[in-house]
Amino acid sequence: MEKKITLPLTRELARTLKAGDSVLLTGTIYTSRDAGHKRMCEALARGEKLPFDPTDATIYYVGPTPAKPGQVIGGFFLRRLFQACPRS
Repeated sequence: MEKKITLPLTRELARTLKAGDSVLLTGTIYTSRDAGHKRMCEALARGEKLPFDPTDATIYYVGPTPAKPGQVIGGFFLRRLFQACPRS
């Protein structure tokens, strides 16, 4: 099923998504890897402000691997994010 979503994503709308749904997002999306997530967590732990407001932000965790022909680049496993910042 294809769904069109205008960000920010609400909890109610997120609960309607199912594995395999095709989702078209409109709005601001920040991208980061596990190292970037770790740096954000460390900055917050030091009481520093981030260069953007993460409240209700959409952050897509991506890897450096180029997509295979006809496929999109996949996100990181959550396990790696929790290793980078255990308080997530």
